[in-house]
Amino acid sequence: MALMTGEQYIESIRRLNLQIYMFGEKIESPVDHPILRPSLNSVRMTYDLAQDPQYEDLMTATSAITGNKINRFCHIHHSTQDLVNKVKMQRLLGQKTASCFQRCVGLDAFNALYSTTFETDRQYKTNYFENFKKFAIATEENDWTVDGAMTDPKGDRSLAPHAQPDADMYLHVVERRPDGIVVRGAKAHQTGIINSHEVIVMPTIAMGPDDKDYAVSFAVPTDAEGIFMIIGRQSCDTRKLEGSEMDVGNSEFGGVEALVVFDNVFVPNDRIFLNGEVEFAGMLVERFAGYHRQSYGGCKVGVGDVLIGAAALAAEYNGVERASAVKDKLIEMVHLNETLFACGIACSAEGKPTPSGNYLIDLLLANVCKQNVTRFPYEIVRLAEDIAGGLMVTAPSEKDLRDPVVGPYVDKYLRGVNAVSTENRLRVLRLIENMSLGTAAVGYRTESMHGAGSPQAQRIMIARQGNIGAKKKLAKAIAHID
Repeated sequence: MALMTGEQYIESIRRLNLQIYMFGEKIESPVDHPILRPSLNSVRMTYDLAQDPQYEDLMTATSAITGNKINRFCHIHHSTQDLVNKVKMQRLLGQKTASCFQRCVGLDAFNALYSTTFETDRQYKTNYFENFKKFAIATEENDWTVDGAMTDPKGDRSLAPHAQPDADMYLHVVERRPDGIVVRGAKAHQTGIINSHEVIVMPTIAMGPDDKDYAVSFAVPTDAEGIFMIIGRQSCDTRKLEGSEMDVGNSEFGGVEALVVFDNVFVPNDRIFLNGEVEFAGMLVERFAGYHRQSYGGCKVGVGDVLIGAAALAAEYNGVERASAVKDKLIEMVHLNETLFACGIACSAEGKPTPSGNYLIDLLLANVCKQNVTRFPYEIVRLAEDIAGGLMVTAPSEKDLRDPVVGPYVDKYLRGVNAVSTENRLRVLRLIENMSLGTAAVGYRTESMHGAGSPQAQRIMIARQGNIGAKKKLAKAIAHID
């Protein structure tokens, strides 16, 4: 089975024995839970579109390892066109779901590990590259969704991993056995792990010589013994329990995050990709971060397309779509959104092969892309709220609209242009609310700030890669300075 259908994917997740907790209770059927199901539907879209001939070129690829046709989310990039197609695929999925579709982190971990394990083996004569290729082939053949887990809780951030008062603040090896290792710790902010078959764990920062037990990377099934997932709260999340499609804003799709605890989890030797080689922890972090910062030039742009469309509809339903000020705001939203896309395409087109043969994006441009993502979606949201008006956050509920007593008043007084129903006007306002302030704001706003590293992380990389020295030489040459 190289390509699963969406329904096959849903049933494959249903068969997992995941340990998921939310609101102080164990969730026995996460696939069917109203708060969690929209996030599963978003991942399903990555399978459904791969079955659609219209999107075949973007959603599928030819495996560089086996030559088989596979889902692009399982693919190792072997050209700049692969990198460009990745960004275009992510924009498409953002447009189709208006939310996080959750497979990007695993894809980016895949490509970072492919080259890093190759270079680790070359120095240490380890077997990590073969381990990873074996795992990659299994992922391709089973069309698994793979979560990438990098962010540790970190504890006291002024201290290195080995110096933490509680050693578990960074995931680490607690036992080495002939057949594998045992690890303990946690990974925070894990988007989509409850909808994944496997999880790839990576270190979260560069490591020093005393941090060998923390310089570890591996893959295990998400229902492995000792893994527990604790769902994070989202703004307006319990609206999904009320039975109102309209009040949710986006009733079909969404995202979900979890704190994932690894309580003495066993990892067999053939699933280990890094184990104590501290100098390669930094390489893995840098390459993963670069790939993931590239990703934001696709996924956030697709979601932005939906928000811009919703703002334009709100203007139309309010009767102000011809106002020059409104037109100018929509132009600015498009300008900002397309600038993000341009950055994603640019860092892809400037990619170069690594010693392993897979392609790495231009790291400087990828960090510029993500630096812009920390700002532009916030301005797009501000302009959307400006156009939508205050009713976006003061409108009565769907139940009030349907109520036989007050419903007629809601319908009468909250209508905009007469040709558009009050219900449709409220629906588009709820969608904007969902993306600006509700559950989808996790993926579009705050994740734009902190996902793939906070703004300062990109500025550090831009300073490192900006090559000011070379630019000074250019200035000296033009000014004829010896």
